[in-house]
Amino acid sequence: MEVVKSERHGRVLEITLDRPKANAIDAATSRLLGAAFERLQADDSLSVGIITGTGRFFSAGWDLKAAAEGEDPYADQGIGGFAGLTEYWGLKKPVIAAVNGMALGGGFELALAADMIVASESALFGLPEATIGLVADSGGILRLPRRLPRAIAMEMMMTGRRADAAELARWGLINEVTPDDSLMDAARALAQRVAASAPLSLQAIKEIDAATGTLPEQEAFDVMRSGTLPAYAKVYDSEDAAEGMASFAEKRAPEWKGR
Repeated sequence: MEVVKSERHGRVLEITLDRPKANAIDAATSRLLGAAFERLQADDSLSVGIITGTGRFFSAGWDLKAAAEGEDPYADQGIGGFAGLTEYWGLKKPVIAAVNGMALGGGFELALAADMIVASESALFGLPEATIGLVADSGGILRLPRRLPRAIAMEMMMTGRRADAAELARWGLINEVTPDDSLMDAARALAQRVAASAPLSLQAIKEIDAATGTLPEQEAFDVMRSGTLPAYAKVYDSEDAAEGMASFAEKRAPEWKGR
């Protein structure tokens, strides 16, 4: 059975986790997910990825059955760490999480590692690790307090409380909440809007955000202007910049080359 499936649609790569019943993730599955995100990274004809799951779960997170059977929590997870994305620091392409159901523990951490989240109305999010003697150390404990008011994040992490998509959308964590049967249509529409932008511009936005996101404004400007950000350094002299301005003047759609 193919537990991680990848399918391209134009400049978009859809990655689907299909590991019934709960899309739990062991080390082997993390490596497969990492390989899919690596495909997104390596293919210049791809601009954006979508990660989703099948069934009632986006992902229940770490496979506790595999852990109970002896899988080391520090086993090799592959290029992107747990779930292939939570520690993929060099990934230059944007990723949209299409959360189709419950995103618990490492499943929520996978969604938090994405750049944008579209969720179904029935989706539920939670970090229950503390209730079983663990911590959400695949990004949850670091990312959630930066994305939510600290008090709300602490409550969720310290009690294991689950939040629905509507609540997290009110806090700005989720881009769009959709009816369950419209989730992938909405995720694909967002991905197509992203993919319509210049590939180097998308990469530069992600690169600058990663390098400056926690810095004061003046320091962030200094880093951005330092010449140390390779994607940003390419933007203004690129063929795509010339094409973008020409297509605007000529009132036509641009033809991006990614260079």
